[in-house]
Amino acid sequence: MPAEVDAIVAGRSAEAEQFHTDRVATISAGHAVHDTYTAFLPPLLPAFVESMSLSNTQAGLLTVFNQAPSLLQPVIGYVADRASLRYLVILTPAVSATAMSLLGIAPSYAVLAMLLMVAGLSSSVLHAVAPVIAGRMSGTKLGRGMGFWMVGGELGRTLGPMIIAAYLAIWPDDLSHTPWLMFGGWVASVLLFVRLRDVEGRPSHTGQEIPWKKALRMMGPLLVPLSGIILVRAFMSAALTTYLPILLADEGAALWLASISLSVLEVAGMAGALFGGSLSDRFGRRAVLFVSLLATPFLMLLFLVASGWVRFPLLLAVGFVALSVTPVIMALVQESCPENRALANGTYMSLSFLLRSGVVVVVGAMGDAWGMRMAFLVCALVLLLGLPLLPLLPKRKR
Repeated sequence: MPAEVDAIVAGRSAEAEQFHTDRVATISAGHAVHDTYTAFLPPLLPAFVESMSLSNTQAGLLTVFNQAPSLLQPVIGYVADRASLRYLVILTPAVSATAMSLLGIAPSYAVLAMLLMVAGLSSSVLHAVAPVIAGRMSGTKLGRGMGFWMVGGELGRTLGPMIIAAYLAIWPDDLSHTPWLMFGGWVASVLLFVRLRDVEGRPSHTGQEIPWKKALRMMGPLLVPLSGIILVRAFMSAALTTYLPILLADEGAALWLASISLSVLEVAGMAGALFGGSLSDRFGRRAVLFVSLLATPFLMLLFLVASGWVRFPLLLAVGFVALSVTPVIMALVQESCPENRALANGTYMSLSFLLRSGVVVVVGAMGDAWGMRMAFLVCALVLLLGLPLLPLLPKRKR
């Protein structure tokens, strides 16, 4: 009997260390569909600016409304460490698709804000819980698993602007048909239910659960330097993923071309996310972060001084380097807090979205005051301030 018990334990341990490609890919695909819809907002901002006579600051505030519910992610993560939220995760593509597809027929700024908050709440559930489920399915290859997860997000953020660009090419001055786009999200939720109905939505605890206050205190050595890195990267992220279409439109580009630029950026981000996570498993999290923080400002400056077709390969390079580190940070957060992965991930995501929301407004105000080109220049240089914080991050726990 002891031998049989040892064999069962060994089998479960071996399974826990395996990388379950089909499960991780399914979760990543759901992430892709969900983020396709949430990526509708940036390419639609120029249309909203024109139709509702919005300033760049008001346009940036729409992103804040969308990301405000992320403040609830630590709470969502804490609950997910103790109860399965699998079915809520399964519903998120449908809910977000509905809210984002209704933006085109929103009659006022207030209705835009309300729809974006609904989509933001749905997004908060997905981003707090689903990466942890994917992480448990990744075994010892946590960086690779987070790379898969981010590939899904980057794919969604690639497809979203492309869909809006195609829509604007067909109906350049009419957003009344956007509600028809929501049905893809409902199909995705049905498929997620079929594929994930037997996947455990919460971890199997083997020891005493850590109270949330104590867990947050234990995260202190990680959160202090990480907050600084998140802050400086928020300037880069706001510039590239929110205001890039506005920058190009200000410089005379057509709306569809400005939307495609986001897709070019995100296509490169898919490759960067996959390679960045896997490389961090091999060479370390801090090494990959160092390369990204050093190279991204240089590439952004080259993009600003370039013109014409040269900007597109530069966007590919910027996307690959700049967006490669998100799975690295997520892996660092989860492995630093193994007893409370969902709480740790939710706290990181909440902190990230909160800082980015504030920075989006700041960058919009800089664009109103100095011009969007100068705002991009400042965002590129601010990123270098993250380099001195890297040695303060905890080393990887194997």
